[in-house]
Parts: sequence; C-alpha cells; structure tokens
Amino acid sequence: MTDLPPLADLLDAAHVVRLPLRRRFRGILLREAVLFEGPAGWGEFSPFLEYGPGEASRWLEAGIEAAWQGFPAPRRERVEVNATVPAVEADDVPAVLAGFPGCRTAKVKVAESGAPFAHRLAEDVARVAAVREALGPTGEVRVDANTGWSVEEAYEALTALGEFDLEYAEQPCATLEEMALLRRRLAAAGTPVLLAADESVRKAEDPLRVAGLEAADIVVLKVAPLSGVRTALAVAQACGLPVVVSSALDTSVGLAAGTALAAALPELPHACGLGTAALLAADVTSDPLLPVGGSLPVGPVRVSPELLERHRAPAERETWWRERLTSAHGVLRG
Repeated sequence: MTDLPPLADLLDAAHVVRLPLRRRFRGILLREAVLFEGPAGWGEFSPFLEYGPGEASRWLEAGIEAAWQGFPAPRRERVEVNATVPAVEADDVPAVLAGFPGCRTAKVKVAESGAPFAHRLAEDVARVAAVREALGPTGEVRVDANTGWSVEEAYEALTALGEFDLEYAEQPCATLEEMALLRRRLAAAGTPVLLAADESVRKAEDPLRVAGLEAADIVVLKVAPLSGVRTALAVAQACGLPVVVSSALDTSVGLAAGTALAAALPELPHACGLGTAALLAADVTSDPLLPVGGSLPVGPVRVSPELLERHRAPAERETWWRERLTSAHGVLRG
C-alpha cells in the first residue's frame, strides 16, 4: 500500500455520516461510513459493524489507497451493472427494478434467515420468478445466498431455481469445500447452474484455493475487504477465473473505487454489482453513482460538504467510528 498516513491526519479529515436505505438490506435500514479526503481524492471506511479491527483494517487500507494514492489507469470509461433485488415480496419486484433503469441483469437475494427452509424457498422461487418475468427471456438473473444454505439445501434450492435460467448462484454455501461438493453434485445431476465465490474469496488468505478446489466458476471481488484496487487486481489474476466486481453497500465514494477496479480489469465479461447507490435514500454527493442506461461512469466523485453535514452521524456514533478507525490504523501500523 501507499505510505500509511499519520492517524492524526486521518482523524482530522474524517467525516462520519449516516445514510438511510430505501428498504431493509442486509438486516439494516441505516448505513454508516467514514469519509476522508487526501491528496488523491476521497476515500471511504465503512466495514460492517460486526467486523473486528483486523478485518476492518483492510477496509481502511482501501480507503487510504483511494485518498492518498489513487487508482490504476482505466481500460474502459463505463461499467455495466446489475440491479439488486433484496428479499422482498414478489409483488414488490417491479418497483425495485424501476430503481435500476436500463439494467438487463438482476441479482436476487435468497436464503434469508428466520423461517423454515421450505417456506424461504417458496418465497425465493416466487421472487426469482417475478424478476425473470420482468426482465424477459433475454435478461440475466443471478441469485445470492450469502452462505445461507447447507449443501443439501443449496442442491434442492438451485434445482428448483434452475428453471429460471440462472446466470449463476453466488456463495450458496459457507466454505469452498462445500461449494466444490455442491458443484460436483449439480454437474452430476445435469443442473447447469454456475457458482460464484464471494465471501470465501474476499476473506481467504490464498485465493488460489478457489480454482484449485474447483469450487467456483466465477469470483466476486469487492475492493474494500481486499484492501484496495491493486490488491483486488492481484487476486483476480491469481484466481484465473472470470470476475464480477461488487460493492459492500458503499456510498458513491466507495462505489467509485469499485468502478476503478472494474475499469482496470483486462476482461469484464459480466455485469458488476455496483449499482447499489439505488438502495440508498441519500448519498454524500449531489451526483450519485446511479445506473444510467444500465451502466456507471468511471471517475472520481465530487463530495458535497453540505450533504456531509446534513447526514452527519449522531455524536455518540461519530465517537464510536473514530475509535474504530483508530483501532484499524493501529493494526496497519503494527
């Protein structure tokens, strides 16, 4: 990474914001983040609340790269993106898709916790069916289970969902070993569903295991959990598999880092999961990175001081995030 800025410089530049979501996503209705400006532009630090200092330090490293170093030269000016459909009722699908104009690919959240598997699967089937109907036969539909299934559940679910001609299923099981077993079972049964690895790649120390275990056909990479764009590019090269760049419910500042990664990849065969600013009811820029014609532009984001102040987090949350930033900086310094 670039030289680590002094903690005092980061704290002086830090703005803690709290942004409302349009719908519940990943179990939350409010998204908090720390933004800071450096010599190269704006960076974001927004690890999810349950992550400890070690994991959070990767997100800080990514933000520092953006603000103090900048990004590699782009190979493309725009990035095609997918719509993201939370675990909503099937009747709500058209309204969700309307927030992603021009997107011909949709990622559908499935395997939500809190109900018996059979009940959840019935809701998943109805939701995916509604998305397929809305996109028509030429649209691409992918599902994301966020590790929510066992191997047996994933096999049953993907057998049922396979009728909707899925582009792929993202992280159906928790481990690479489980995904490798599931992939073999699906192939033996003649169920043509490709698998994509997300959590098991961005948290793994050795991304080569994905290809070595033949656990996935595609890798989903997020900039922040992988410590930045340059590290993510190295992971993509090491995996040797097609890449989908995705977001972690970022503000437009974090999404700009995602588009930088997508723009720098030698090949980009799939739409990327970077249209998630549409899930936010507010942002830190007056020109948020929202899909237009199904794609996003590549380039820096102009942060609004007025919006930073309008969405400033409560004092106790600001203190909590500044302490968290301090802990993550200590990990990087150590």
